[in-house]
Amino acid sequence: MERIEAIKAIVEQLDDELIICNLGFPSRELYSIKDSPRHFYMLGSMGMASSIGLGLALSQKRKVIVLEGDGSILMNLGSLITIYAQSPKNLILIILDNGCYATTGSQCTYTLQVDLSELARGIGFQKIFKFEKTDEINMKKVLREGGPVIVHVKVEPGNANVPIIDISPEEIISRFMNEI
Repeated sequence: MERIEAIKAIVEQLDDELIICNLGFPSRELYSIKDSPRHFYMLGSMGMASSIGLGLALSQKRKVIVLEGDGSILMNLGSLITIYAQSPKNLILIILDNGCYATTGSQCTYTLQVDLSELARGIGFQKIFKFEKTDEINMKKVLREGGPVIVHVKVEPGNANVPIIDISPEEIISRFMNEI
């Protein structure tokens, strides 16, 4: 499945959850599917969506969904350990694993050799879902679980042909802050 298809399948099953989205193309794809003040689009800081999502989850009761890439998780593996140690009940970390650093030129990551689901299990995560087809994605089931939850979604390499986000970083943060 393409990453944009996975994001669409995920978002269609959500209600009022907050979403922190990985930088670059994933944010652009989410924005093109459904823009919302509940979405925080990362425009930089590769590897930090999971850390931002953790901080947000610890600060309030609403469910927080993080859309993170495999490359970003590999750049900040410490975030997985910190999420596990803090164990916020309202955090769902979705790793969109395409085996490459798609936003920076599609250089390969090591997720062909290292299974991120098994890595999360090795850290201690108990609630891990893995989806490889669009019709397998069941966010209603995921949302019923207390966090932290890891959702590992295998997607094809490549970026959708979507426009850039046409709102300023200041507007993104302002409307998100008003929402929370």
